[in-house]
Amino acid sequence: MQISNRLVQPSADYKDEYISFYEDWKSSGENIVPWVVEKEPYDFTGMLNFLYSQDSEGKIIDGNFVPHSTYWLLNDDSKKIIGAVNVRHRLNVKLLNCGGHIGYGIRPSERRKGYASELLALTLELTKIMGLEKVLLVCDKCNYASEKTIIKNGGRFESELVEDNGNIVRRFWIQL
Repeated sequence: MQISNRLVQPSADYKDEYISFYEDWKSSGENIVPWVVEKEPYDFTGMLNFLYSQDSEGKIIDGNFVPHSTYWLLNDDSKKIIGAVNVRHRLNVKLLNCGGHIGYGIRPSERRKGYASELLALTLELTKIMGLEKVLLVCDKCNYASEKTIIKNGGRFESELVEDNGNIVRRFWIQL
């Protein structure tokens, strides 16, 4: 039986599944990625408003941000939210150095099953439709799983950057 996964836009239709996704992250004690998942979902309407609050140029009020859209990887069979992705529509200086166009994460209980590669592949299709010709992805130097996922999806290593805190970030470009 083929398992079907797809990207969906955040919606109240997925409230219980999303809260389960969030609580999986919280209980793991790991850093939550992408950054938008850090927002507590218990006021679900407020969280949805947050996710849609900067999804176009006209909504940007803080010059440190760029328009960005969030999607969830949904398993159609189980209705479980497996992962989340945040797509930055363009880059500013900070994102060019260490954030990139795409930030994604798979819930801790569903890792090592190929979902990250699938999530990234679906996201690359989406960014192509958005009109981007190439995208930047970054990962910490010690995050071998993420680096492998990026390379599997066509990532070409460009450089490393040392952040202010000493963390080393590896930068990859994917031509769409």
